[in-house]
Amino acid sequence: MRFLPSFLLTLLTMSLTAQELKPVAYSDGPQKLNGLVTDNTGTKRPGVLILPAWMGIDDEARTAAQQLAQQGYIAFIADIYGEGHIPTDFTSARQAATHYKTDFAAYQHRIALALEELKRTGADPDRIAVIGYCFGGTGALEAARALLPVKGVVSIHGGLGKGDRPNGPISTSVLIQHPEADPTVSAADLAGITAELNAAKADWQLISYAHCGHTFTNPAGTEYNKRMADRAWQHLLLFLRDVLG
Repeated sequence: MRFLPSFLLTLLTMSLTAQELKPVAYSDGPQKLNGLVTDNTGTKRPGVLILPAWMGIDDEARTAAQQLAQQGYIAFIADIYGEGHIPTDFTSARQAATHYKTDFAAYQHRIALALEELKRTGADPDRIAVIGYCFGGTGALEAARALLPVKGVVSIHGGLGKGDRPNGPISTSVLIQHPEADPTVSAADLAGITAELNAAKADWQLISYAHCGHTFTNPAGTEYNKRMADRAWQHLLLFLRDVLG
């Protein structure tokens, strides 16, 4: 029986690498959208919608989807920009993201469409959460502001401001994962989101990660902080277990 530990390790490794992502074509009127979903669909599992950063669907979003599938969730990565509009550099990404952050109703609409696709894959409609990175973290908060039917949202180094819109109701649980040294989020933004969530009497928490720049969770970035990224992932999983059961 001395072979058993290595055998089990082999099985575990195979299970961790077995998760693949399948393309999902959907649309917003004439605009074609191309999302990705994990391969555990049709099982009435809890679902997680992933909103990617400003360059569109990237390795960080793909990795998160695969790891969430290993935790038992159906994960769907949304296509916010649409076919033919995927940024090719930071300049075009800034322009595209700014459009949706300015036209927040259009952003909320694209998120709502992706949520419907996640439900069509077999995710339990009563157990869905939204997470997002950077631009997608802004979108996660927009899902909460739009009162989309989800149990929780997680903004991971996302933009926290909402412009001059008045505060409104928020009915879902909120987790904000904020890199403490992020220059893109001002003290006013932090004060504003706190006031907004408190005014809504929302169930919320904000975790600041010390000595972290903006993209601290992304292994491909120069600001990656593995220790804090690992903590943030565990905090994310704890939140999902709490709100989705």
